[in-house]
Amino acid sequence: MHPRTNITAAAGTWQLGDLTVNRIGFGAMRLTGTAPFDHGVPRDRETSIGVLRRAVESGVDHIDTAAYYFSATRSANELINRALAPYPEDLVITTKVWPGRDPSGAWWWATPGQLRGQVEENLRQLGRDHLDVVNLRVPPSRRTGSIGEHFGALSELRDAGLIRHLGVSNVTSEQLAEARAIAPVVCVQNPYGVGASDEDRALLRLCGELGLAFVPFFAIAGSGREAGPAARDTEAVQAVARAHGVSTAQVRLAWTLHQGPHVLAIPGTGDPDHLAQNMAAGSIRLTEEEMTRLTAALPAGAR
Repeated sequence: MHPRTNITAAAGTWQLGDLTVNRIGFGAMRLTGTAPFDHGVPRDRETSIGVLRRAVESGVDHIDTAAYYFSATRSANELINRALAPYPEDLVITTKVWPGRDPSGAWWWATPGQLRGQVEENLRQLGRDHLDVVNLRVPPSRRTGSIGEHFGALSELRDAGLIRHLGVSNVTSEQLAEARAIAPVVCVQNPYGVGASDEDRALLRLCGELGLAFVPFFAIAGSGREAGPAARDTEAVQAVARAHGVSTAQVRLAWTLHQGPHVLAIPGTGDPDHLAQNMAAGSIRLTEEEMTRLTAALPAGAR
């Protein structure tokens, strides 16, 4: 790799436990293709490897991935290993367990006893002897249920030295409290962006009060999630983008980062040009008036 230049420094840093990371990181989901998993067009392997190396050269020291980020021809974890090993000492790799996909791509959900196998799969693919942060990704069907048995199993793997820190993903405030009663939690990874609901915003504030990192996914897509940004906020976002001479995606990232110093961003791409734009979003300074305008674009009940 080339010498590192910290383009992401303008956004500042935050802690994941005892690990300090720049607030703009990198999400690995779109490394394998133009759309997640088996959707979209497969990406050129060398291009994806180049994007990863360029991200780290630009100051990214926090990469979010998962063993189930794979297509018929590409694995995000394998690409990370190929591009970055031996890893920089300050690089933090975060992964997720509970969901899984079999070789055909079909989804399955691990029992507490199967979580060790998922952790070991990530270790093997990434070529590491421990994982920096593992998030327990809660399935939609369990959004109102207990996660204690699964989180307790991860806590045991942490005690065994396979995991350094634990996080939770796609959780409610009640589930966060349940997890924290079992073992320390360093981050919450939930959907969040322009168009976030009252519940999402309350959890973000709670994480700030607790000193936990809040790591949103769908920060660019917002309430549109996999389908992309919702049409209702387009006009306000476009107006702010024009004022700053940046893209609407950069405005959405900047808006998210402005929600608090504990908020991290993990935008993902396999496109070198999009990577450069994402990295630059941390230097965008939105005015109070612009923040008000963007927040006012949210649907009723989401403010």
